[in-house]
Amino acid sequence: MRAILLAGGKGTRLYPYTVALPKPLVPIDEMPIIEVLLRQLRYYDVTEVTVSIGHQAEILTAVLGNGSKFGVRLDYVREDSPLGTVGPLKLIPDLPEQFLLMNGDVLTDLDYTRFFKDHLRSDAEVSIATFRKVVSIDLGVLKSEERRVVDYIEKPNLPYEVSMGVYSIRRTALDLVPESRPFDFPALIQALLAANRKVQTYPFDGIWLDIGRPSDYEEAQNTFRNLKHRLLPVRAQ
Repeated sequence: MRAILLAGGKGTRLYPYTVALPKPLVPIDEMPIIEVLLRQLRYYDVTEVTVSIGHQAEILTAVLGNGSKFGVRLDYVREDSPLGTVGPLKLIPDLPEQFLLMNGDVLTDLDYTRFFKDHLRSDAEVSIATFRKVVSIDLGVLKSEERRVVDYIEKPNLPYEVSMGVYSIRRTALDLVPESRPFDFPALIQALLAANRKVQTYPFDGIWLDIGRPSDYEEAQNTFRNLKHRLLPVRAQ
């Protein structure tokens, strides 16, 4: 199983933590976010990882090295200019037929092996790990028809199935990705759907946090300290 980690962004939403460090190196407890991911991947028998780098690339490569301290073989693909969340994949010449793609700042206890095997059993071009997220709207929400109010909901809680930033991808999906220009994951999904090519979800109800904003980062710190045994499992000797 091969994994590609996206670590080239500027992490502007997590300012000021990302002023001096690239976002994947911001620590959770005392461990960089991306190290948590690499140790999880090794636990699930991923031995080859490619990291897509751009912003503050030299710091990332200096800290991560060749991956030996995490038990993986680590290499890098560098964006000379930002290529989005899918564009960098076109720079990797040796992608296998099926692979994992992940954001470099995800905190989850998803079983990557089970997720990947589920994808292999399907005929999907892309499998998206999803999480049920409830969004609170702190306003009164109106439903109207031709200006006539037909319903009024005060501060509703709206459930959504959201992407976790973890994907299993068939290499053929990249046929729809243009060369040498920015291209994001939502654009790939829209292109696949327009071409009537299968995209499926993988619902997950365990631990998942998107570390996007300072408030998310604080929650991630608490979650990691309290549930470290689940987020960093260790094989029995």
